Amino acid sequence: MHFSLKKIVAASLFAASLSAISSPVFANLTEQQSAAIAKSLNDTPISDFRGFLGTLTQGDMAKTADVTLAIDAFLAGKILSTDQQNQINRLLGIYTRVKYGKAALETLRELVEIPTFNVDGVPQYKNPEFLRIADKIQALAKSFNLTFRNVDNRVYEISLEGRGDEVVGIHAHADVVPVTPENWVLKDGTRLDPFKVTLIGDRMYGRGTEDDKNGIVVAMYAMKVIKEENLPLARTFKLLVDTTEETAGDAIPYYFARNPVPQYNLALDGGYPVVIAEKGSGTVMATFLVRKGEGNGAEIISMTGGKATNQIPSASVAMLVSDTPAELAAALQQAGTEYAKRNGDDFQVSAKVDGKEVKLTVTGVSAHSSAPQSGVNPVARMLELINSVDGKIALKHNHITDAARYAADNWGLDYLGGKLGIGFSDQFMGPLTTSLTFVSQDDEAFKLAVNLRAPKGKSPEAIKAQIEQKLNAWNTHAKVDVTFTCSLDTPMYRNPEGEWVKALLAVSTENLGMPHTFGTSAGATSVHDLPNGVQFGLARPETKYTGHTDGEFKTVDQFLLDLQIVTEMMGRIGQLPKL
Repeated sequence: MHFSLKKIVAASLFAASLSAISSPVFANLTEQQSAAIAKSLNDTPISDFRGFLGTLTQGDMAKTADVTLAIDAFLAGKILSTDQQNQINRLLGIYTRVKYGKAALETLRELVEIPTFNVDGVPQYKNPEFLRIADKIQALAKSFNLTFRNVDNRVYEISLEGRGDEVVGIHAHADVVPVTPENWVLKDGTRLDPFKVTLIGDRMYGRGTEDDKNGIVVAMYAMKVIKEENLPLARTFKLLVDTTEETAGDAIPYYFARNPVPQYNLALDGGYPVVIAEKGSGTVMATFLVRKGEGNGAEIISMTGGKATNQIPSASVAMLVSDTPAELAAALQQAGTEYAKRNGDDFQVSAKVDGKEVKLTVTGVSAHSSAPQSGVNPVARMLELINSVDGKIALKHNHITDAARYAADNWGLDYLGGKLGIGFSDQFMGPLTTSLTFVSQDDEAFKLAVNLRAPKGKSPEAIKAQIEQKLNAWNTHAKVDVTFTCSLDTPMYRNPEGEWVKALLAVSTENLGMPHTFGTSAGATSVHDLPNGVQFGLARPETKYTGHTDGEFKTVDQFLLDLQIVTEMMGRIGQLPKL
């Protein structure tokens, strides 16, 4: 196709979008019809979008899907109705999936291989792995003819320029939570490398496949297609790739202190269809001063938990020293087996002699701490198990037994704050949740974190005051050498208004066959405090979220569908006359 003709066709599409004043309506193509078109053309060579549309009109798919009129009008450069406009954007998404799906999968593989997790003592912006991924993203943007800016290695900005002053921020992040490599083992014994994409069936295993390098990839390929097809936009899109989303969260504020804030903001780092509410997240950190063991018996010398406060691990390990390790292991094994049976029998306890030490392992099911109900928390079970055997098995009392007593008395296995008496719920956003997650230890202190997720209904100040009062009351009785700190954000709740939100909801629900209703999330994203901020995927609420878990994965089919959906979304939002 000659460039001049391409410009004429694109201009007609743009004029149609600006003349369509009515609300966005449902596109004619169903979820099943879109999938059938993608499957039928998966191995068909396609030059460009016009060639793709021409291929459709030659087969039965267009007739079945009732899109012939929209295609004919677009190819002829005619003014499109709103419905036809939406139909063309639906086909643009399918085209991107067919044309660039394999390339996008390869790009995801390349990004996953860069281990962009936090390293203690090294700021993210000085971490060599973040320099590597910045170079990779910059090279990709250049090859896609997109504008790239590296803002002091805090945020990578990729722009797709449009007419007008409005900017839509698309948010994703390059950092990932740390891994415990030995826990990346499937049920059949298959060992996985967290930083290599391993394809088993339709699942792509690897850290960042779900959270959130997939978001970077699908957004960039969507921008690429709109750019190379010269589809005019009424506004600019900026993909903002965060580098500290999983840790300090200071990169985005740093960026906005030096750059304008987009008027509209979408996070590709949450759930479908359109999430308008996020719980406030926070941490109760208990710090126990290290003290020598008192009394007789075995002593617990170490314990492990998650590597981040927002991550429930799959296993927790405690090491004990004893003069009679074989006897201790046998007693712990019996006590652990009985404890598991009393508490659901959905986790395993193992006690094994390791030289003069005993290794006590509790194996559960890893999860994101925002959804504790989707996992089986081994940290909480390890602490409660230790506390339950104290007095039945001779143990010296030290900082770890202090922590076990604290955890069992105040949190237990309940993840709704019921044991501490702080539980409450919002009808839309759901309940407050609590998760014993992070454990750390050095020569001076043993730290134990509880991750909080709180809905609207109570102010953060009221919740923190309630927690402080109850924990101080407990410690007055327990007399444990412990200090507490508590942080908690304000929950996000948006009143969804405007044509852009209607369009977002239509795009996601039509493509996914979901109810046409807004959603809520326990996970906080970088749009939490930004104007007109919502989540737009990329996780489906009916399936378990695997981000932050051992064995994180994304299915190939869902990744390609995300690519299709995000492309359609950008085309549609970019061409609306008014948001």
